Amino acid sequence: MTEETSLERGPQPKILVIDDEKRIRDGVHRTLTQEGFEVDRAESGQQGIEMIEAEHFDMVLLDLMMPGLSGFDVLSHVKSIHPETVIVVISGYATFEHSIEAMKKGAFDFIPKPFTPDQLRLVVYKSLEYTRTLQDIAHEKSRLRVLINQLDSGVMATDGEKRVALANPAFQRMIGYHGGSVIGKPVESCVQDEKLMEMIDQALSMPEDQFVELSEELSFETRGEEQEIIVGVRCAPFRDRTGRTLGTVTLLHDITALKQMDQLKSDFVSMVAHEIRSPLNSVLAQLKVVRDGLAGELTEKQQEILGRASEKLQALSDLSTELLDLAKIESGLITQEKERLTMDELLKDQVTFHEAKAQAKGIRLEMDSLPDLPPVLANRANMEEVLSNLITNAINYTPEGGRVTVSADTDEDYLHIRVEDTGMGIAEEEIDQIFNRFYRVKNEKTMYISGTGLGLPIVKSILDAHNGLIRVDSVVEQGTTFHVYLPLSGDPPTP
Repeated sequence: MTEETSLERGPQPKILVIDDEKRIRDGVHRTLTQEGFEVDRAESGQQGIEMIEAEHFDMVLLDLMMPGLSGFDVLSHVKSIHPETVIVVISGYATFEHSIEAMKKGAFDFIPKPFTPDQLRLVVYKSLEYTRTLQDIAHEKSRLRVLINQLDSGVMATDGEKRVALANPAFQRMIGYHGGSVIGKPVESCVQDEKLMEMIDQALSMPEDQFVELSEELSFETRGEEQEIIVGVRCAPFRDRTGRTLGTVTLLHDITALKQMDQLKSDFVSMVAHEIRSPLNSVLAQLKVVRDGLAGELTEKQQEILGRASEKLQALSDLSTELLDLAKIESGLITQEKERLTMDELLKDQVTFHEAKAQAKGIRLEMDSLPDLPPVLANRANMEEVLSNLITNAINYTPEGGRVTVSADTDEDYLHIRVEDTGMGIAEEEIDQIFNRFYRVKNEKTMYISGTGLGLPIVKSILDAHNGLIRVDSVVEQGTTFHVYLPLSGDPPTP
């Protein structure tokens, strides 16, 4: 950037020269006024301070060694009342060490006596460019602060000592804080939620070789609200370019409306599923009567048509049943119906129950020899549903001549159940999606396999409600293994 363009961005800066030598004052005044600057002069430190207190100067050219009030005294005074003013020290060679000391106390630069007009211009332009940069940074910080304050999402930043460096109004509103400015205060003075404090502590103590954005859903009671709000929280360490943790940044997003809409949607789906299941079952029963010939003989074509209709109606009935199961799981009802279960008996029962289906498809369904398994605290019907879904899927997606193996053992404090098949496998990019509702792996080999796409979401929801975990290993054309972990102590396993 040239000197001319740097001065075109605003009004000309005002410069004050404080020096007890008239020759220096006049020379500086003459050189800088020729450049278009507005320059005032003071012959002593006291006079300079009086002029600075009367009006603002962008730059002060200051002699250190003056009779009476020294340049160091003037420097301290200027920085105390106008910290943004740029000070350039004028010094003789004999006071070089003093110039360095002055820069440590806030002076921007120094120019040694005697100096030429070109040297003076160079220092002044460099100093003014520094001033412009500081102003730009200040304006940018101001604009950023206004922007953050206008956000609907809550934003809070802390330093390494857990003092609040920034907290916009939305953040204070969401946590229910109404105690005035929080800047500079300890976080705990405004944040009362233990989980949120724990997240901030965890972000601050995160190792430098690790960076994880912590996320959680929390509820806060806000003043004037009839009910608490649900907030999505994200918290991460704030680091410099060397990786050193300087503090934390926490974002709050009000998801109350989304949660309410989701609940309304779930309630609606449950109502529809409940209302259609009874008439569907009634129609299926009537169709069975007709197909069994109790209402008269049927031709082969009629049997075929009614058979296809029955399959479609049965699929709708299964869908309504699974939707109701999912609604019950999400409501949290199953967490109230747990008992101590011996899983080896339940595993054997499920393998025995599905043997006929596996044999009909030409698949070997086996169970490895089980060790003595400790009991788990779980809901029996839901555990049967988990195993039934996983074994049924394994049979459905394994071609004739394949094998499905069920096994279990203990893995530290968890019961580890495996359902392994030699089937079609799942592509890596689809593994993360198979637990989404209604998602089904679709290709030329799976398009004829019926299903609702709710089996695995139900499995995952059940395991979530039991503080459990499900993991998948799969290779296309080789097979898939589903790993189920159930805590023996009731604590959630580490993924």
